[in-house]
Amino acid sequence: MAADNEISAIYYIQHHLQNLTFGKHPDNGWSWASTSQEATEMGFWAIHVDTMGWSIAMGALFIALFRKAGKAATTGVPGMLQNAVEMVFEFIENLTRSTFHGKNPAIAPLALTLFMWILLMNSLKLIPVDYIPEMFGRLGVGYMKIVPTTDVNATLGIALGVFLLIIYYSCKVKGVGGFAKELSLTPFNHWLLIPFNLVLEVVGLLVKPISLGLRLFGNMFAGEVIFILIALLPFWAIWVLDVPWAIFHILVVSLQAFIFTTLSIVYLSAAHEHH
Repeated sequence: MAADNEISAIYYIQHHLQNLTFGKHPDNGWSWASTSQEATEMGFWAIHVDTMGWSIAMGALFIALFRKAGKAATTGVPGMLQNAVEMVFEFIENLTRSTFHGKNPAIAPLALTLFMWILLMNSLKLIPVDYIPEMFGRLGVGYMKIVPTTDVNATLGIALGVFLLIIYYSCKVKGVGGFAKELSLTPFNHWLLIPFNLVLEVVGLLVKPISLGLRLFGNMFAGEVIFILIALLPFWAIWVLDVPWAIFHILVVSLQAFIFTTLSIVYLSAAHEHH
């Protein structure tokens, strides 16, 4: 009996951590993965449909909310939505002014997009773990992970976008030669130490997107696992533990969006600075 319960718990955890995957299977061609092993065998030619779908949905929700607030904006007594949007705008404006030391009108909109998009994706974690997967299960969809930031592919994908902007602005502001010189002659300004400088600077440069993506993924994935473990407890224990953890996780959800956005601005600010 205990063994059956253990198997059931393991299956429950694996099921909730498995993405809805579509890809090219070595034997069956393009198909949906029915197990985690099949998803792994698809390799590079696989897409986590739930991650893509929910991340796009949260991006669309962000645009819709801010568009609605912009159209309904008034100089009189503002509504709740306008108040919330203005608070976010002011917060991002102050964050950008205090963190970014270059001149680029695109940084503040980028920071706003990153913060709100990640915040909305993270907030999906506050929905009880069984609700959405069970609803999709009744529609015949076997797997459904609704929090995109618990998928390392999503977090590293966003971080890669920031990294490409770092490279782009480094080359645009400093010139390709200036950027190469910065990598070669920092921190030691001597031609004999160029190989050593390059190792230090290139490794430091590559660590930026990896640390950005993995930090966000690690914190959100750990919280997801704890929610799943709590859901395995008896009914009375779920309410005792789930509600306090959900309240605490509200802080984690917003804090991780803030950290990712702040570090992105810091990295982009460094890309605009001449050394």
